Amino acid sequence: MASRTCQNLIVCLFVLSWLLVHPSSSRALEPDEVLVIANIQAKDSLDLARYYMQQRHIPLEHLVQISTTGEEHCSRATYDTEIRRPIRQALARFGKNSRIRCLAVMYGVPLAIESHAPLSKVTSGEKTETRAAVDSELALVLSGDYPLEGWLPNPYFLGFREQETLLKRDTVLMVSRLDGPNPAIVRRLVDDALFAEKKGLQGRAYFDARWPKPTEQKLSGYALYDASLHAAAEEVRKSGRMEEVKLDAREALFQPGDCPAAALYCGWYSLGHYVNAFTWVRGAIGYHIASAECTTLRQPGSQVWCKRMLEEGMAATIGPVYEPYIQAFPLPDLFFRILTEGYLSLAEAYLVTLPFLSWQMVLIGDPLYKPFAPL
Repeated sequence: MASRTCQNLIVCLFVLSWLLVHPSSSRALEPDEVLVIANIQAKDSLDLARYYMQQRHIPLEHLVQISTTGEEHCSRATYDTEIRRPIRQALARFGKNSRIRCLAVMYGVPLAIESHAPLSKVTSGEKTETRAAVDSELALVLSGDYPLEGWLPNPYFLGFREQETLLKRDTVLMVSRLDGPNPAIVRRLVDDALFAEKKGLQGRAYFDARWPKPTEQKLSGYALYDASLHAAAEEVRKSGRMEEVKLDAREALFQPGDCPAAALYCGWYSLGHYVNAFTWVRGAIGYHIASAECTTLRQPGSQVWCKRMLEEGMAATIGPVYEPYIQAFPLPDLFFRILTEGYLSLAEAYLVTLPFLSWQMVLIGDPLYKPFAPL
């Protein structure tokens, strides 16, 4: 118990110090720190960007219009010339004293970058995967050249706070995506975040582990993440934010009807096959730990979890566009602890709990969304 209390204190101190090194010293992400990216070649992208900016009072000059493919996947060359370059140029116009800390990527901007080399080979522990999420690369749009093979440790990740990383914090931006199966759903993401902020996110939390809580102290891989689901349930229960917290430690997943009034969720493992066990409240946040659950947000008939959760009413989720390996997911206990403490926005909670950049993960939802007031 003492070590757990100490760990919580360390995390709280780290988060406070993280806030102090930013222009927003004692507050979360602000609207004038967000740059909005819309694709003029994609129907509805610009209209949705303007709607979001109006609802969140983001300055009009913070809109960047790019011209690129409206397909969900693009080549590395397309990313470099049609996405990365104009965004870098836009950021340069704000100057060295820019307050921009976050990019909000709109519906119609490509989701994933295809490989420009043979697909991943893992030999002698060396990753040569060059596919990536567009948003994960955009987090490094201010960086110079960096290796494209494999992932790069995120210097903001709580788990790396005592180790040197190739990337420096002042070259890393937050990135979140307002995207989904259709424009109406994207507009709802904006509206639901504002609704939940006004009313307070209310409902129940559901965590779907596969095994009983472990007794071992040193865990890795699947065991570590399963233990993290147990810990996440404990963190949310302690926070008092939810009406009820349900943890299922059986191998079977939650089944239809098991999860009414769902506000928070995390679980695993149903690969590419959403199980409609939930009735989502407005503003619901959660993610499913499984490979490639964000390979598409628009393909008709796809059952990947990110797409289906958005279709069923979720307001914010996280998922990979290709194979991420389990250690690339935010640890559930860290993510939900930071979120329920209420000091940071959705994008900030994601940034400090995300292990790797230049990789596969995507955050979908309003980056400014703060579902809870500070405790």
